[in-house]
Amino acid sequence: MAYFGKDLVEGFPEAQHPADRLVPVSDFGSWLRNFRVKRGLHQIELARILGVSKVTVCRYEKSRSRPAAEIAERLRKAFKLTGTSPEDAVKDPYVLEFLGLKEEAAYSESDLESAIIDKLEHFLLELGKGFLFEARQKRITFNEEHYFVDLVFYNRLLRCYVVIDLKIGKLAHQDLGQLQMYVNYFDRHVKTKDEASTIGILLCKTKDDALVKMTLPKENRTIFASRYQLYLPSKEELRKQIQAIEKKGR
Repeated sequence: MAYFGKDLVEGFPEAQHPADRLVPVSDFGSWLRNFRVKRGLHQIELARILGVSKVTVCRYEKSRSRPAAEIAERLRKAFKLTGTSPEDAVKDPYVLEFLGLKEEAAYSESDLESAIIDKLEHFLLELGKGFLFEARQKRITFNEEHYFVDLVFYNRLLRCYVVIDLKIGKLAHQDLGQLQMYVNYFDRHVKTKDEASTIGILLCKTKDDALVKMTLPKENRTIFASRYQLYLPSKEELRKQIQAIEKKGR
């Protein structure tokens, strides 16, 4: 089934919930009408924005036709529809077999970071669309104390900073607290007012989902704990991952 992205629209709070991130084509007409009304636009005004006739907008809203790709792109650009969200942008797990680190070998977080930098192009591909590398061991200072963020990226689709902290040992709630501090710092002192909230990813070898859920607030949409693995998943692991994705999408 085809979908139109509709999340992260400023001033359209219904689109903030993860369940509302995608609109099936069969529902596009009713969504477009509700979106237009909430924006206080008449059909003729929306038609001018999209470069189509009022009759065409009417047909869209009655689901008698759907916009061509270029019209949908005008809609996204005009109303800053990104078509993605923090939840969509963050993976779990990340497969880092290209780093060449052995699963059973002893390595430090510094070794992991260096391996990522050495294979940065591969790592960017694994992160997904829109990621740009900005810094390694980014120093932030307040109260005369220095802190260092392992990796800093920028996602041009989400228009936000993405800070990544590496953890090779057992994930603890203090690790999430430290990552939250980094995210808060970027939100308050680095990002501009027209950029989206900073995303924080704790990239860890193992994690306790119950601990993560209890540590983070229920409304959290910016802090994530994701596993990494140094080998390609087996068929059984792939099957479980696909089932988890399908379950999440229901």
